[in-house]
Amino acid sequence: MGLSASVLSKHVTVLMGAGYVEQRKAVRDARQRLGLRLTPAGRDAYRGHLAALRAIVGPPDPAA
Repeated sequence: MGLSASVLSKHVTVLMGAGYVEQRKAVRDARQRLGLRLTPAGRDAYRGHLAALRAIVGPPDPAA
């Protein structure tokens, strides 16, 4: 994603605080892994964000 670990961590913390993301920590191959997933509220927010972006962009121009 091209982000530093600290920037990504800050964004994830904000998303978790808003209730949009859940995290799960696990150890695999002697390394700690972090899994992230959207909560139902996060999924709804994401869909709303996409709808707003589509409304800004508008439908595709068939003449283009």
